[in-house]
Amino acid sequence: MSPIPAIALMRFSAPAIEDLGFTAAFCTTAAFVPQLLRVLRLRSARDISLPTFLMFSIGVFLWLLYGLYTGSKPVIASNGVTLVLSGSILFLKLRYGRNPAEDPEP
Repeated sequence: MSPIPAIALMRFSAPAIEDLGFTAAFCTTAAFVPQLLRVLRLRSARDISLPTFLMFSIGVFLWLLYGLYTGSKPVIASNGVTLVLSGSILFLKLRYGRNPAEDPEP
């Protein structure tokens, strides 16, 4: 058996490759919507790691710059939307996120 997957050896047209990129972009970007809705519904971001989301948001911003520089529409679209979603979660983390030690005693 070849170490290269058969799909990697197939030839695709440029529009098909771009459609693949947009489909992947939709899946990875839409994955943040449930998290954002959960934080809004519970008004709690305690379980979200601030350093992780901060580093992730910086990475998304850099991918957006890369997409703008290379002209890759799927990269631009997905990272533009993802930056808004991750930025919203970061904002809510700063607004609603507290450590358990900071919670008032009952």
